Amino acid sequence: MKGPLLRAFLGSLAVALAIPVLALASSSKPKVLVIHFGLEVNPVTSSYLDHQLDRAENGRYNAAVIVLDTPGGLSESMRKIVKTEIALRVPVIVYVSPSGSRAASAGVWITEAADIAAMAPATNIGSSTPIDSSGQNLGSDLRRKVINDAVASLTSLMRYHHRNAAWAAAAVRKASNIDEQKALKINVVDALAPTLPALLNKIDGRKTVGKKFVLHTAGAQLVQAHPGFFTRLLNTLIDPNLIPLLFLAGIAGIGFEIFHPGVVLPGALGAVALLTALFGFAVLPLSWAGLALLILGAALLVIDAHVTTHGALTVSGLISMVIGSLMLFHNAPAPYNNVNTPLVVAFAVTVGGFWAIAISKAVQVRRRPVSVGPQTIVGEIGEARRDDLVFVHGELWRAKPSDGTPLRPGQRVRVAGVGPELQLEVEHVVEE
Repeated sequence: MKGPLLRAFLGSLAVALAIPVLALASSSKPKVLVIHFGLEVNPVTSSYLDHQLDRAENGRYNAAVIVLDTPGGLSESMRKIVKTEIALRVPVIVYVSPSGSRAASAGVWITEAADIAAMAPATNIGSSTPIDSSGQNLGSDLRRKVINDAVASLTSLMRYHHRNAAWAAAAVRKASNIDEQKALKINVVDALAPTLPALLNKIDGRKTVGKKFVLHTAGAQLVQAHPGFFTRLLNTLIDPNLIPLLFLAGIAGIGFEIFHPGVVLPGALGAVALLTALFGFAVLPLSWAGLALLILGAALLVIDAHVTTHGALTVSGLISMVIGSLMLFHNAPAPYNNVNTPLVVAFAVTVGGFWAIAISKAVQVRRRPVSVGPQTIVGEIGEARRDDLVFVHGELWRAKPSDGTPLRPGQRVRVAGVGPELQLEVEHVVEE
C-alpha cells in the first residue's frame, strides 16, 4: 500500500508545483491589441481609434496593431490620430491588410506615424496629393501652401522612423502610389507578411527607430477590437447624401407639429432628424450658401401652400433644394463631397409629388361648402320654445320670425338664415 500512496502523493505534489509554473508562463505571454480600421478618417472614426490606442496603453498591452484599409478622409482627424500614435507609450504597428486593402491619402500619414509599418500581399499605399472639394487641383497660391505643409509633415514622420523621406514628396506632389513590394524595396514600409501572426513573429525582438521600443510579439495573444454599433451608426449618419434629407425631414416634422399641435410624433421625429443633421453639419465642412438654399427651398414650399402661384413657387423651391444639397458639402474633401445627384433629384421629385397632392387636397377643401358652424343649420326644422328661443340640432338658439309674428311654444319653424350675434331668422312651418 505504501507504494501506491507514495506515487499518488508525489503526483499531487508535481501538479501543485506545475500550476504556478504554468501560470507564470501564461502571464509572460505577450498580449497585442488588434484594432481593425476599415473606415474613412473623420472625427467619429478618429475618436474610435484614439480610444482603442489609449486602451492599449492603459491595459499594458505589449503592442497595438492597426489593421488598416482606408481611402483617406479629413486632415484634421488624421493629424489627431498621428499625434496619438507618436505620443503612445506602447509600440504602434500599422498593418495594411487584408489583401486588396489600401492606405490612401490620410492613411499614408497614419501608416508612417507607426513604429512599425507593414503591408500584406496585394495592397498599396500612396496618392496623398491634397485636392479641393470638387476633386480638382487647388489654385496656385493655396496649392503651394497646402502642398508644402503636407510634404513637410509626411517627410518629418518618415525621417523620424528612418524611412525613405524622399518618397514623401512624390506621394504628395505627384500622387505616387506603390504596391507592397516596391514599398518595401524603397524603404517606405518596414516589413511584409501574409498574416498578422506571421508579422508579429517576424518583428519579434526588433528595436524600433524613434522611440526605441524592443518588440515582444512572437506567439502573442491577440485581442480583437472592431468599431462598435454606435461608431458605425454615427459614421453612417455623416453621409453627405443623408444629412440634407435629415435636415429637410426635421424641418417638415417640426413645422407639422407647429401647425397641428398635439400630434406629438411628427414633432418628436423631426427634432431627432434635425439634431442628427446638425451633428453632421458640425462634423463636416459646411457651405453656408448650400444651407441657405436648402432653407429657402423649404420656405418656398410653405409659401406656395398659402399663395396661389399655380405651382411656380413649388418648382422654384425644389430647384433650390436640389442645388443646396449639391452645394452643402462642396468644401469637404473626398469622399465627403461626393453627393449622389440622382438620389437628390429623386428625393426632390418625390417631395414635389407629395406636395402637389397636398396642395390639391387643400384647394379642394377650400372650395368645399362649409360643413361646420351656424350656417349649416339654415333650412333645418326646429321647435319654438318660450322667450323667443327655438330648439334646433339639439341646441337652443335666440330667434326672430322673418314676418314679425310672435312665436308660440311648440310651433314648428324653419331656419331661414343667421343674423347678427348668431340670432336665427325663422319662418313658420304650415302644418298639413
